[in-house]
Amino acid sequence: MSPHVDLSYTVDLLLRLLNTPSPTGFTEGAIALAERELSAMGLQGERTKKGALRWTLPGTSGGRHLTFSAHVDTLGAMVKSIKPNGRLTLTRLGGYDWHSIEGEYVQVHTQAGNTISGTIVLTRQSIHVYADASTTKRDADSLEVRLDERTASDDDTRALGVQVGDFVSFDPRAQHLPSGHIKSRHLDNKAAAAILLAVTRALHGAALPHTVTMYLSTYEEVGHGAAHGIPDTTDELIAVDMAALGEGQNGSEHHVTLCVKDSTGPYDHALGNRLRAVAHDAGIDLRPDIYPHYGSDASAAWAAGGDYPAALIGPGVDASHAYERTHEDALRATADLIVAYVTSP
Repeated sequence: MSPHVDLSYTVDLLLRLLNTPSPTGFTEGAIALAERELSAMGLQGERTKKGALRWTLPGTSGGRHLTFSAHVDTLGAMVKSIKPNGRLTLTRLGGYDWHSIEGEYVQVHTQAGNTISGTIVLTRQSIHVYADASTTKRDADSLEVRLDERTASDDDTRALGVQVGDFVSFDPRAQHLPSGHIKSRHLDNKAAAAILLAVTRALHGAALPHTVTMYLSTYEEVGHGAAHGIPDTTDELIAVDMAALGEGQNGSEHHVTLCVKDSTGPYDHALGNRLRAVAHDAGIDLRPDIYPHYGSDASAAWAAGGDYPAALIGPGVDASHAYERTHEDALRATADLIVAYVTSP
C-alpha cells in the first residue's frame, strides 16, 4: 500500500505558507518555515548558495534519482521611488498585469525589519474628483502605495524607515472554504511547495525504490529559479507548479495536470508517458495540457544545461497571477501522483 498524504496537514501548511510574505528576492521567511517543518519530521535540509532549500530521501541501490522542484517565491514589488507627497511608486517582481493589484493591501518591509501597511491606489482615484478615474490605464505611473501612516512628504516617509529598494508584499487574503476551495494570492506556487513537504512527511521512513530529492527554489518568478542547485546525480527532474486554467485549456481546479509544452517548448515525451502510465495504474485522472505563456523551474534548469529529462505537473489554479483559486481535489491528486510515481518500480 502506498504511503498516505495527509490532506489536512497539506492545507494547513499551505495556509501558513501563503501568510508568510516571500516575494522574489525576499524568501527567507518561507524557507525558514519549510526548514521548521522538516525539523519536526526529523529531517534537515540544505540551503544552496542562492538560498534555495533541498533535502533527500534515500532509496534502494540501483534505483533512479528523482528530483522534484517547486518554488516559494511569489509575485510582489519593490519601492521604486518616494514621491513628494510621501506615497510610493513600485517596480514589479514577476509578470502580472498592473490592474490585478489595484486596491490590494500591501506590506512594505523596511531595512530595519519593520513592516508598514498600505494600499495600492490610483494616483487619481476618487471618481468624485477625477473624471478619468474609470478610464485611466493602470501601470507603474498611475498606481501608487498609500501608506497607513501620517505622511505627506518625502521626508515624512523616509523618517518611517522606508527606502528605495524595500520589498513590498501583497496581502494574500487566503481562505479555505467549506466547499474545499482554497482562494488566495500566491497559490503559484505555494500549493506545490506545501505538497512536496506533505509528500515528504508521508514518505519519510518508507522503503523507497528510488532516491528522491525535493528542491524549493527562490527565483522562479523571474526566470532562473532552478537554473542551479539540482543535484548532479539527478536522473529525472519533475517540476511541480500550478496548472494554468482558462478558455481552451484542458485542466481544472479538481485535477492534476501534465504540461506537455509551454512557451519554452515541449517537455520530455518519454518521462511524460511514464507519468501518464503511473497515473492510469493508480486511477488518477491526469490531464495533459499546453500553456501558451509559461515557463517553469524545469525549463530554467534545462536552459542552464541540465542533462536529464524534465516534466511539469501541478494542480489546476484559476486566475493565475491574480487572486487565484484551487481545490483540495487538485492538491490530493497531485500528491497522490507524486507518491505513486516515486513508489513505482
